[in-house]
Amino acid sequence: MRILVLGASGFLGEHTVRHLRALPGARVLTGGRSPAADAHIDLATIDVDHLTDTLAALRVDAVVNCAGAVGGGSLALAGTNARGPAALCAALADAAPGARLVHLGSAAEYGTSSGDLALTESSPTYPFGVYGATKLAGTLAVTSSGLDAVVLRVFNPIGPGSPTSGLPGRLAALLRDADREGTIRVGALSAYRDFIDVRDVARAIGRATTAPAPLPPVLNLGSGTAHPVRAVATGLARLADFRGHIDESGAGSGRSSAASRAWADITTSTAALDWEPRHTFDQSLADLWAAATGQPVDAPR
Repeated sequence: MRILVLGASGFLGEHTVRHLRALPGARVLTGGRSPAADAHIDLATIDVDHLTDTLAALRVDAVVNCAGAVGGGSLALAGTNARGPAALCAALADAAPGARLVHLGSAAEYGTSSGDLALTESSPTYPFGVYGATKLAGTLAVTSSGLDAVVLRVFNPIGPGSPTSGLPGRLAALLRDADREGTIRVGALSAYRDFIDVRDVARAIGRATTAPAPLPPVLNLGSGTAHPVRAVATGLARLADFRGHIDESGAGSGRSSAASRAWADITTSTAALDWEPRHTFDQSLADLWAAATGQPVDAPR
């Protein structure tokens, strides 16, 4: 099976490539902006005809789209998150109409949970900002394409290699470099989020890529539990033996302040993919910290 992973050099992409390459019979190709990629593919700017030719030449059986932008302004967000999936679907329809497309969406497409209810795949989508809106546009491009496609709505990925563009990775870097008795400054940590280990996400992507039967158009990927964001900070501080002060007066995520609580109902994804999360929240934090400080990380489970 020839599988092309787009956005292969990112946090989710790297773990996905590692997992897929361990599957029997998988021939994994990479696409992205990195010079090391097998194919140079920038979904934000690539000409659709050129992308069609590239996909045809690669003879793909499946495409996993991990490419996404979380910042850089509205133009960058729209280019990668909205225009990109639409271009990919148009090219696949011509180059490999029978290929399976696995596209990574985001919990930001929902906005927030309603009261004390977990978010299901049929929950209303009311994204708060440009990021969520562009991710939702990308999802709609995929689900309306007529392709053999599934959108995996990833909640809050965490684990080894968490980037500093997100709170867990940024906290780990701050704590690693901080004076143990000093102060680190972050935004408000009062929200509740569904943290899912990146290795569990990669395993679900593998199941979605190789599933023989068509899948539901959208599947949630989360742990099914809401943890206080503050627990990320206190857990990492404990691992760092940090005895100082965590100041929450800094600038934070606009979505974090707007959505106080969000977590996934994973009933449908568990059944459709024969999958469930294996890593605990504490294990994810421990492995995140180990990777951030250059220590050995436990093998994926």
